[in-house]
Amino acid sequence: MRRGWTTGACATAATKAAFTALLTGEFPDPVEILLPRGERPSFALARRDCGKNWASAGIVKDAGDDPDVTHLALIVSKVCALPSRSGVVFKAGDGVGTVTKAGLPIDIGEPAINPVPRRMMTEVIEEVAIAHGAEPDVEIEISVPGGEELAKQTWNPRLGIVGGLSILGTTGIVHPFSCSAWIASIHRGIDVIRAAGLEHAAACTGSTTESAVQQLYGLPDFAFIDMGDFAGATLKYLRQHPIKRLTLAGGFGKFCKLADGFLDLHSGRSQVNLQTLARWAGEQGANDLTRRMITDANTASEALTIAQQQNVPLGKVVAEKAQQVALEEVNGKVAIEVLVYDRDGKMVAGTGFN
Repeated sequence: MRRGWTTGACATAATKAAFTALLTGEFPDPVEILLPRGERPSFALARRDCGKNWASAGIVKDAGDDPDVTHLALIVSKVCALPSRSGVVFKAGDGVGTVTKAGLPIDIGEPAINPVPRRMMTEVIEEVAIAHGAEPDVEIEISVPGGEELAKQTWNPRLGIVGGLSILGTTGIVHPFSCSAWIASIHRGIDVIRAAGLEHAAACTGSTTESAVQQLYGLPDFAFIDMGDFAGATLKYLRQHPIKRLTLAGGFGKFCKLADGFLDLHSGRSQVNLQTLARWAGEQGANDLTRRMITDANTASEALTIAQQQNVPLGKVVAEKAQQVALEEVNGKVAIEVLVYDRDGKMVAGTGFN
């Protein structure tokens, strides 16, 4: 799979090109930057412009083979000269969001440009300034045309980032189908919940369960953690950064795996063990025929239907065992309830908080 570049890397390269042009009148193309882990990629310019005391450059983001919402977005940096000793100032341009809630690594009111991209851009400003005998006193305005619309497909609205996208990246590199960005979003979501002083949050495996929990509790949008398949990443972060109460909600199939001790619920990394479900059903009084039917079922959903037809509380067993696994992962620091749903969004079983 082909790797790509983060928005932060693209913004850094565009900033270097724009500042170089501001000082020399010439845009380097391609422009090379140094990434945090030592790589030195080069970026072709897609846009260049300049005026009195400012210059701007744009780079089309290539996310490689990763299904990134910002793939092929234009990342533009406009660099303006500031008075001596002003330092480097960041500004959100068109399509870049502004932070409005606590708990993120950027202060409220600041452009949603994360710390590592800020550092990378500051370093290239200093590098270019030294090379040309200039002062590193500039305003960097980052824009992503169309970014406000793209941001609706991200977590930004829920995290309190309004007006557009975030400029992200810790290594500068996007690895195809990487789990890291999703897990980082889970962590930031928990940080926002904690900073807001919210005592009850919900971690859900998908939109169906999230909607069901929303109807049940009426929690604010930012109280929901889009856990997806990353139960382990969610629970381990909560162990170190606890909240008072967590509703853990998911589909029956995924929570069968959690109940069986799997913390990664992706179908490619864990599977429902039908023999285990049959054994659990037997412990609840299922007869031999029912156990065999569950063992021979095509899916977890079919196994649940068989158990329900025989009045075997298999959903309740899965919920209780999933709760036990979750409580062990948070080391008892968070009160957790588990709600199990079927494919239609109907609650199969719940545990209450423990």
